[in-house]
Amino acid sequence: MSELFLTIMHGARQVMKAQAVNANNLANASTDGFQAELAHVQAVGRDYELVGAVDFTPGMIRATGRSLDVAVNGEGWLAVQTDQGTEGYSRRGDLKVDSFGLMTNGAGQPVMGNNGPIALPPFTSVDIAADGTISIQPVGQGPNAMAVIDRIKLVNPDPQTMVRGDDGIMRLQKIAGEDQLALPDASVHLQTSSLESSNVNAVAEMLKMIDLSRQFEAQIKLVQSADENSASLASLMRLN
Repeated sequence: MSELFLTIMHGARQVMKAQAVNANNLANASTDGFQAELAHVQAVGRDYELVGAVDFTPGMIRATGRSLDVAVNGEGWLAVQTDQGTEGYSRRGDLKVDSFGLMTNGAGQPVMGNNGPIALPPFTSVDIAADGTISIQPVGQGPNAMAVIDRIKLVNPDPQTMVRGDDGIMRLQKIAGEDQLALPDASVHLQTSSLESSNVNAVAEMLKMIDLSRQFEAQIKLVQSADENSASLASLMRLN
């Protein structure tokens, strides 16, 4: 009987993990460039297993008219610096420049260029080309004095080699414990003055939330049934 309890409770824990993934997807339904995580609980023999994967389907692209907004057109990623100082990959393109000239995305992650995080000198205007090249009009210069500063690192590694971190940033799988870096890919292009919306389907996620709640309730009912059966068996043993 104890083995039955353990199996049921393990299944309930997997459903709770799937509920956490579902809640995170819903919380990021309006986060630009967010890639939904797919997760479902399936029976494996007498046990349960949570199966998860990243939904690499691109979100819809919308025009914003803002010069620092970019969207990856088709497959590909923007390279960013993670909180650990390593390189990661994101499709979030709501870029901004802080008071120190550092270019970051909306989550505050520095955007990587040819030689590391991109930093811009004081400028009057900025232009980002489809290939990621960043040009600025320096302060005090005329509109014809545009200067090329850096180029956003755009990559397109095999999705099968990528893993998602707890921060939502994609990374390449480590090899022999070593971090791996994706090479720049000239075939990746940006759609400027535009942003890619989250690919989360809010309606589908709400329906999934209801389904997961029912699955969890079913697991709890199984626990109650097993407990009642255990009590009945104990009562019969006492009578004998």
